[in-house]
Amino acid sequence: MMANIALRTILRSSVVALRGSAAPPRTGCSALLSPHKVSGGSVGPPAAVRHYARLSKRKEAGPESQLADLPPTSLKMDYAAVPLAQTTDDVVKRLLSLELASHSEKLALKREQLIAKVQRDEGDRNSVEVRVAILTARIRNFQEHLLKHHKDKANKRRMLMAIDKRKKLLKALRLERYEAFEKVCQRLGISYTFPPEYYRRATRRWLAKKAFCLKVFKEVQKQKAEQKLKLRPSAEAAQPPTANR
Repeated sequence: MMANIALRTILRSSVVALRGSAAPPRTGCSALLSPHKVSGGSVGPPAAVRHYARLSKRKEAGPESQLADLPPTSLKMDYAAVPLAQTTDDVVKRLLSLELASHSEKLALKREQLIAKVQRDEGDRNSVEVRVAILTARIRNFQEHLLKHHKDKANKRRMLMAIDKRKKLLKALRLERYEAFEKVCQRLGISYTFPPEYYRRATRRWLAKKAFCLKVFKEVQKQKAEQKLKLRPSAEAAQPPTANR
C-alpha cells in the first residue's frame, strides 16, 4: 500500500516537470496579459502594468507672431478697395477674408501697414523710411521662421544680410534727418544700437602677424638705442672744451 502511494507521487511530480519544460516561455504582451495563479490555486486577473504610457511633453509657447494682430474678418489687400466685396454673402466674404488667406498674403498686408506708418505721403514708395519698413517686415518673418526651423542656414544668411542693410539705412537717416530717424524707430518698434568704432575678427593669421610686427618693432628700437650709445662718445669728443674763467 505504501509502495503504491509513493509510486503515484513520483509519477505525478515527473508529469508536472515534463509539462513545465515543454511549455514555451511567454514574453511581451502575452506574458503581461496572461492570467496568473494566486496562492489559493484559483486563476486571477493579469498583473498590473506600470509605465505603459508616458505624458507628452508640452511645447513652450514662443513669442507672438507679427501677424497675430491682423483680424481674420478683414479682406485681403487685393479686394479691400473693391466695393462689390463688401455687399456679397458670408461665404464669399469668408473666401476673400484673411481667415482662408495664405501666409504670403497676410505678410503683404502687414508690410503695407508698416509702410503706412512711416511713409511721407500716399505716393511714397521709395524713401528711406519705406525701405526700412519693408526690411523690418522681412526680418521679423525670418525670425519667426528660424524659431521653428533653426537649422535653415540659407534663410539665416538672408536675415543677417537684411539686418545689415537696415543698419546702413538707419545710420544714413540718423545723420541726415534725426527727427525722421526717431519717428521710424518709435513707430516700427526698432532699437538702434551704435556700431563699434573699429572691429576686426581676430584670426590666427592676424594674431601671428601682429606678434611678428611687435617683435620687429622692439628689435628696431633696440638697434636704434645701441647706435645712440655708440655715437654719444664721438659727439662728446667733437665738442670744443669750454674755457675756465
